[in-house]
Amino acid sequence: MSQPPDFTKPPEQATPPPPGGYAAAPPPGYAPAPPPGGYAAAPPPNQAYGTPPPGGYPAAPPPSHAYATPGLPPLPPGTELASAGRRIGTYLVDVVLLVVTLFIGYLIWMLIVWARGQTPGKQVMGLRVYHLQNQRAASWGQMFLRQVVGGIVNSVFFSIGLIVSVVFLFTDPLRRTVPDRIAGTIVLSDPNKVLEPH
Repeated sequence: MSQPPDFTKPPEQATPPPPGGYAAAPPPGYAPAPPPGGYAAAPPPNQAYGTPPPGGYPAAPPPSHAYATPGLPPLPPGTELASAGRRIGTYLVDVVLLVVTLFIGYLIWMLIVWARGQTPGKQVMGLRVYHLQNQRAASWGQMFLRQVVGGIVNSVFFSIGLIVSVVFLFTDPLRRTVPDRIAGTIVLSDPNKVLEPH
């Protein structure tokens, strides 16, 4: 025979939820039981492999000098390292202009375009001398160092310096001749005149 309920005892109270409606944190050291089979839980279906987690920052854009050839310093957009063939062709154009202008006209032309990092032949061929440290077209003084001092070094000892310059032109990754190494310059193809001094 069942006992009648005892109304003198207060009813058992359920544990109230924590403030804010969130579930209570598990005790320290608690770890959820692994799923059957011992495998780790699969990632959420909306998170593909290799994608950043929600709220993460997008991948950084490639650097501005990503166009540079591996092993070469960053070059200004719209320019490229002048080929050995164009360098030799430019040298021949300078010789022809020197003869055609009777030297005096070439000299005046040269003194003007040195301020743009060019010789008359380089101006005709769309090339420009670029100073690596300053990262801009070579100045008048740097062109003087390259053309005059470098030219003297090229001509000493029966033009041994010129022979070494030709070897460097075909073997050096930056195609730096002896005058280029003296002045710290390289020669770039600049058909759009992006390095034109303003």
